[in-house]
Amino acid sequence: MSPPTPAQPRRVVIVGGGFGGLLCAIKLAGQRGVDVTLIDRRNHHLFQPLLYQVAMAGLSPAEIAYPIRTIFSGKKNVQVLLGRAVGVDLAGKKLRTDDGEIPYDNLILACGARHSYFGNNAWELYAPGLKSLEEATEIRRRVLTAFELAEKEKDPTRQHKLLTFVVVGGGPTGVELAGALGEISRFTLSKDFRHIDPRRTRVILIEAGPRILPTFDAGLAQRATTDLESLGVTVWTSTKVTNIDVEGVGLDGGESLQASTILWAAGVAPPAINKELGVPLDRGGRVIVELDCSLKDHPEVFVIGDMAHFPNGERPLPGLAPVAMQQGRHVGRLILDELKGKPRPQFKYVDKGQMATIGRRRAIVEFGRLKFAGFFAWLAWLFIHVLYLIGFKNRLEVILNWSWNYFAFSRGARLIVGKDWRTASTNSPAPRDVVNPEGPPPAAPAPAPAAAPASAPASAPASPPA
Repeated sequence: MSPPTPAQPRRVVIVGGGFGGLLCAIKLAGQRGVDVTLIDRRNHHLFQPLLYQVAMAGLSPAEIAYPIRTIFSGKKNVQVLLGRAVGVDLAGKKLRTDDGEIPYDNLILACGARHSYFGNNAWELYAPGLKSLEEATEIRRRVLTAFELAEKEKDPTRQHKLLTFVVVGGGPTGVELAGALGEISRFTLSKDFRHIDPRRTRVILIEAGPRILPTFDAGLAQRATTDLESLGVTVWTSTKVTNIDVEGVGLDGGESLQASTILWAAGVAPPAINKELGVPLDRGGRVIVELDCSLKDHPEVFVIGDMAHFPNGERPLPGLAPVAMQQGRHVGRLILDELKGKPRPQFKYVDKGQMATIGRRRAIVEFGRLKFAGFFAWLAWLFIHVLYLIGFKNRLEVILNWSWNYFAFSRGARLIVGKDWRTASTNSPAPRDVVNPEGPPPAAPAPAPAAAPASAPASAPASPPA
């Protein structure tokens, strides 16, 4: 591909404001010879590794999200669009969105991943996953509502169900959710209720494989299991979930487990746009890319992050934030090098290890041959996650909140925020609640409006509410 002339900047379109797309855009921002369009269906970059902290009331949503427009406000060659990509015209070099087509010279697809319920999509209603702020605040609502309902429940069986929490999936997200639930029940809420003892809460982590954290060293995984059990979490391995409904979880062998709150952390799937590309996919539906992260026969298109299958020996690179970040920077550098007539380099991943936190003062870290757990691993986890947050204000707020939570055993974001904002102000019936299937008592009917004076015009606007 010949470099464009200075009068014709290269049109670079990036889909996705996650780690991969954002780092690629940052690399190209302010550079001559490129015009960048970053499109995302949300207006903020979300720091997903800390999303579970929002779900467990440790942080507020604004502390782990940052407006994308603010990041590029001073970069004239970057425009940000709010929209959704629905397909790609590879031959015509156009991205199809819900607002029309966008032509490109280079296209970077960094759409991330979505939840996979392994063909049982109806389970999502009863077991939300954790990929967005909306899902995090919904999980927070369900968890806190369960304790509130248990406080006034007289039936011991119903109360026991309300105080049973099930997390499906023993990966890092599932472990972090289960550990946080154990901490909330045994420390944060232990003195807040009068009719229930939150320390009697039952938290069950279910993993289909032989052990949790299968990508970690076996010794570290065992240490994580021990730490979870010290927080009151029951770990069930080699256990498959066969059904999820309003009553709870069905397990292989015909056993059932009653629970009002079920959280899903068991699987992910690539975005739907992968199937629209018409290119080779792996068994999991990820796009198979070349060694420079581009598509075969379409070198102007790059696919990075969770939606890409990048060959790496026997196994492809995992869907981790460090992979997406390094690929985003690589593609940004590659485009700038091409503008200078340089050949394309291959992408080389630098493994920076992995880590997971189990709770206060508990974490595990694996970096090559270096493996350790406990308090110092927890400090390392804190440092790394604060370091990669976008925005100084966010970093400061997270540090202050974590410090307060650590010394006071408190969580300051314990807000139950309903998603149906019109329920209280209309006569429409409230929707059924998964945590509380019976739903709230029906609201009293609104009084009939007084008749308007005969002299009032028919088109007179209503008075504002008092």
